[in-house]
Amino acid sequence: MRHILATGLLSLAIAGCGPVNRGVESVNQPVVSRADYVFDVNADGLASPDSAEGRQLDAWFAALRLGYGDSIALDDPAPYGHEGARATIAAILADHGMLLGNAAPVMPGSPVAGSIRVVVSRSRAEVQGCPNWSRPSQPEFAASTMSNYGCAVNANLAAMVANPEDLVRGQEAFGSDARSVTKAIQSYRQKAPTGAEGLKSESTTKGSK
Repeated sequence: MRHILATGLLSLAIAGCGPVNRGVESVNQPVVSRADYVFDVNADGLASPDSAEGRQLDAWFAALRLGYGDSIALDDPAPYGHEGARATIAAILADHGMLLGNAAPVMPGSPVAGSIRVVVSRSRAEVQGCPNWSRPSQPEFAASTMSNYGCAVNANLAAMVANPEDLVRGQEAFGSDARSVTKAIQSYRQKAPTGAEGLKSESTTKGSK
């Protein structure tokens, strides 16, 4: 009898490891982090993409391997801005298939007078702590999912999403995109159910040889 009781207490202790989750929502959710890369260029030296400053900036973009989801913005301390330099940076970005953003994130310090700070913001999504086997699936006395529940699905989602920031706030529909989405929803709602027209009758005849 003592041996059975000890075994039961050991099972309870093992089942109590890890967090308790009695719902169907996984506790293993993607976490989105952001990294900012800065590069200060001389505004007067950005006369064209072929200038020394332009080639140096282009090489920096190539080293970062710019892609979808990256956000590029400028921090220009000049009160009226350097329009020519901004146009040159935009042209260089166009060669990489990217567009220049509007507002740069707040960064420590500021570029020196006569220079422009180029800020590349890149987000990353990952599920931390997975795989997690701290709580086994059996025995289970707390009606909880195992600790690794949701790790595979959410880790794959974090790895496949093109823009990790979409996991935070998603994409906004505007202009023609918004009208297209609204039109599709309206067509779906106004479509008559397939059973409203009755069932289609079929007849078969036995062919003669």
